[in-house]
Amino acid sequence: MKQWLVAHHMTLMAIADTPHSIALGSAIGIFFGFTPLYPLKTLLSIAVAWICRCNKIAAAIAVTVHDVAIWAMPAIYLAEYQLGCWSLHRPPAQRVHFRQFGLHDYMHWHVFSRVVWPTFWPAFVGSLFLAIPSAIVIYFLMRLLISRARTLQKTD
Repeated sequence: MKQWLVAHHMTLMAIADTPHSIALGSAIGIFFGFTPLYPLKTLLSIAVAWICRCNKIAAAIAVTVHDVAIWAMPAIYLAEYQLGCWSLHRPPAQRVHFRQFGLHDYMHWHVFSRVVWPTFWPAFVGSLFLAIPSAIVIYFLMRLLISRARTLQKTD
């Protein structure tokens, strides 16, 4: 695990781009890592990095490192959901047992609107409380690390 993280850190440091571009791409990746957009995290981070004209590789690496390195994400997702319920003034949803639904139920919109949407929206809103500050910290930290590493390379 440590070797994998070091290798990805070195990949980020070796990208031929400006420190701002790499740091912003990393921040975007970390931001999307905290959101409950599970199957779309990497694609969205690359798309937003492309729109912001920053480094897409850094965004993809950051969202991947986020998912691998933070082993407590299930607990963080639960905390984000509860924080979202609190901020939206909603009670947490009752526990849903998916065994109560038949296969034909999954083909209808009411299952999505009754089960998925009421839990997704509070989780997404709650994730913003962690995603935004984390992205800001990662931006400044990565920019500092990359600038410092490049300054040391120039002096050697």
